[in-house]
Amino acid sequence: MGRISDYILQPHTHSYSKFGSLSVYDTGKVMRILQASNIYGAGFGIPSISTCPKRHATIATGEALAKSGPIARKFSEQHSLKTGDVEKEGNSVVLEKKDFAVPRRKAMALIFSSFLLSNYELPKIAYAQSVEFREYIDTFDGYSFMYPRNWIQVRGAGADIFFRDPLVLDENLSVEISSPSSSKYKSVKDLGPPQEAGKGVLRQYLTEFMSTRLGVRRESSVLSTSSRVADDGKLYYEVEVNIKSYANNNELAVMPQDRVARLEWDRRYLSVLGVENNCLYELRIQTPEKVFVQEESDIRAIMDSFRVNKIAA
Repeated sequence: MGRISDYILQPHTHSYSKFGSLSVYDTGKVMRILQASNIYGAGFGIPSISTCPKRHATIATGEALAKSGPIARKFSEQHSLKTGDVEKEGNSVVLEKKDFAVPRRKAMALIFSSFLLSNYELPKIAYAQSVEFREYIDTFDGYSFMYPRNWIQVRGAGADIFFRDPLVLDENLSVEISSPSSSKYKSVKDLGPPQEAGKGVLRQYLTEFMSTRLGVRRESSVLSTSSRVADDGKLYYEVEVNIKSYANNNELAVMPQDRVARLEWDRRYLSVLGVENNCLYELRIQTPEKVFVQEESDIRAIMDSFRVNKIAA
């Protein structure tokens, strides 16, 4: 019998391994082949049919593979049929090349190791990818900002708008607006200088994070305060604070040495303050400190994009 490249390949069925099935039958000068998954790739069914381990050669169901095709030629060079390689079933000739089969344990180990590796590398890959931004414009309340395209909106979070990172669940942004009936702001300078505004922002965060749990302790500090005039001619304040939360591993223990404090979280909070429509607008960004180091430029871009706009009467 000649090499497989001497024939035209077409589908038939016969099982060999969990990952694929391969069969041939002969009608005159035609030998036909089918793999159940319709994909012949490195590590799945026929390792030698692809010349590059990272590419897959695909043979769709019913697709003829020409004699001069490179896949058939590569296949032919490495797999010539010999006596004992085939057995007849009526008018069919069934390929019995045992080295095509992939051992089940090795295949499952490969898949499992690839899964673990992909999960381990996921945060690094997320950081390495360039961030694409979208613009959010609220014409009813009068503000706009840019946010990462892959972030998702969370409704019912209590803020006017709330987005969070789907991968880093501790990272989010929101916008808070003061009530126009209870406040009559004319400028962000009504908050005092940026340093005073920073202290007020920190007090507000600590009030929101008050806990009734035993053994909880918070450490906080104002990292920086600044002011800037944006391209819309309005004045904005920017405030950055750090808050760490500690909790005892055994808050009900009697002896002090049994109540060991551990770090629960370490976050950076960044706020941009602006005034328009007699209201105080605050863009809030929350991110873990270790993530902030990786994404600082993107976070700065979000802060710089925040604008407050006059509401049309």
